[in-house]
Formats: sequence, C-alpha cells, structure tokens
Amino acid sequence: MSTDRALDAYFEEAASWERDRVEAARRTTRLLAWGAGLGWAAAALSAGALIALMPLKTVEPFVIRVDNTTGVIDVVPRHDATAPPSELVTRYLLTHYVQVCERFNYATAEADYEECAAFHTPQRNAVWAARWSRSNPESPLNVYKDGTTVRAQVSSVSFITRADGSQDLAQVRYSTVRRLAEGGAETVTPWVATLRFAYVEPSKDPAIRRWNPLGFRIVDFHPEPETPPKAAPVPPAAAPVVAAAGDRP
Repeated sequence: MSTDRALDAYFEEAASWERDRVEAARRTTRLLAWGAGLGWAAAALSAGALIALMPLKTVEPFVIRVDNTTGVIDVVPRHDATAPPSELVTRYLLTHYVQVCERFNYATAEADYEECAAFHTPQRNAVWAARWSRSNPESPLNVYKDGTTVRAQVSSVSFITRADGSQDLAQVRYSTVRRLAEGGAETVTPWVATLRFAYVEPSKDPAIRRWNPLGFRIVDFHPEPETPPKAAPVPPAAAPVVAAAGDRP
C-alpha cells in the first residue's frame, strides 16, 4: 500500500509539474501576443503621425521676378487656379502688364515681347505677333529703330463691374514717355486703356510659367489717347459805354 501511495504521489507531482509547464507556456504566448499587438499599435500610430506631418514637409515653390529695366526683385504670389486672387494681385498684374507691354527699349525688346506674350490668349497673341512683325510699318522695331525709347507710367487702375455682377474689366490710365535717340525734351502722351482679363489654369510650359505662374490672361486690350478737358471759353468783357459830350451833365 505504501508503494502505491508513493507512486500516486509521484504521478500527481509529475502531473502538476506538467500543468505548470503548460501554464508557463500559455503565459509566454499571451505575453508575446500582447507584445506583438502593442508593436503593431505603435507602428500604426507612427504611420498616422507621419501622414499627419506630411503637409508640413511639402515643398512650396515660389517665383522671383527681376525687372529687366530697373533690376527690382519681387516674389510673385502663387495661384493654384482654384479661387480668384485678390484685387490687389490683379491690380499689380494689370499695372505690370501695361508697364512692360507699352514700353520699348531695343536692349530689352525681345524679353518684353516674350513676357507680354505669356499673358495673352491665343487670339490676342496673333494680334500681338502681327503688331511686332517687321513687315508692319507701324511695328515698334521699325518706328523706334533709330534708338528712341519709350517707357510707360501707370497712374491709376479702376475695376468695372458688369450688369451681371462679373468683374473682368478694368480701366488703366497711363502715360507713355518718349525720348528720342539724339536727346531733347521728352514727349508725354496720356492714354486710357480698357482691358478684359481672366484667370485660367497656369501653363505647364516652363518658358511661359516663369513669366506668368498665376494663369493671368489678357483677353482684350483697347488703348485710346486721353486728351485733357478743354477749358470753357471765357466770354469777352463788355465794352465800356462812353457818353457823348452832349449827354454830360
């Protein structure tokens, strides 16, 4: 009997040892599962943090423009063509367009021609090319080939609202100052121009985009000489009445 109890005790101890080993294995498995779950959760949180920080890592390109005549440097504001730019930006672009496209200097004529063409619609560019063609007697290349220079000075920009509420018209008052090659007094001519403009998707051509990154387009440009208002004629003073000698008291 004692031998049987000893065997039973031995078998019971062996079974408890086996149960302890199985339980330890289960605990290890649970710990590994929790560790793996925490690792995947940390990886997911890291990926979410990187996705949230991606907008902060984007590269924002900007265009720096250098005026060919004055050397003034300015940064052109970026426009993605999803919303109309502010009136201040449009005013600047209209002023810049008139100053560049209405001036002439033989040294910068080619660059000015290309820059102005970057702001035109295809129809407007056809008119622009015909105006500058050397076969046109009125071409600036023919009129000012003696070395005459012309610069444009903008005095005011006014926006015109149509009856339907659209605002795609502007009136620009400016003066052209002509200086002959041999010197002498400058000739100043005042002008008033009506411009129709629009914003379209910016060109994907780098040669055009460097001049016009905002997609600003001049649809129509109609300048007219502005004559100063004439003064009202002054009526002549009434002649004094001289009394006859016989009428004197």
